[in-house]
Amino acid sequence: MSICKLTNLSAQQQQQLDTGRLLPVMEMFYSIQGEGYNTGKAAFFIRIGGCDVGCHWCDVKESWDASIHPLTPAEEILENILKYPAQSVVITGGEPLMYNLDYLCGILKEKNISIFLETSGTYPLSGTFDWICVSPKSQMNPRRDMLQLADELKVIVYEPGDFDWAGENLPYVKQKCMLYLQPEWSRYQKMLPHIVDYILNNPRWMFSLQSHKFMNIP
Repeated sequence: MSICKLTNLSAQQQQQLDTGRLLPVMEMFYSIQGEGYNTGKAAFFIRIGGCDVGCHWCDVKESWDASIHPLTPAEEILENILKYPAQSVVITGGEPLMYNLDYLCGILKEKNISIFLETSGTYPLSGTFDWICVSPKSQMNPRRDMLQLADELKVIVYEPGDFDWAGENLPYVKQKCMLYLQPEWSRYQKMLPHIVDYILNNPRWMFSLQSHKFMNIP
């Protein structure tokens, strides 16, 4: 069942949204993953509209309002993916878990496509994934069950206090979860030395950078 409710939908559209056969897609594109564990991998990106976390530094605020993005059939999403050679898909947002992702993941898995999820962890899991990246935000606490499912914990560092936030989430992830600290893009030069110092003193953590922005790709 979709958690996000859109207005002015027909009963059929609402039913298809609830079952994940329609999703409000902001954009789809083929690129290279620029951050976190899967950095450097070619993948097809699906950015789903709708987010209620509200990070003030978010660089895709146009994704927040799901109503401005077209409801797109899951089969159309698949058709676009199959135009490209990579067998990996990144589902991101917005907050993609505001929607039922079971159907989309099901038809992707039928094509043996690997699926990577980027989520704030604020909603329960739907869908089946090969890799789950939880990037928790302090203004809306992540669910502990989502932290326990995380293959990757990626904390965005905007100010020094975010290191405390990283530490607060650490006890709830599994031992083999990969841990990343990533500077917020507009402040990466300012926060870089702080992150280096923190990692040197807390070596379970690793560094992540939005390398796609240096490459000037989506």
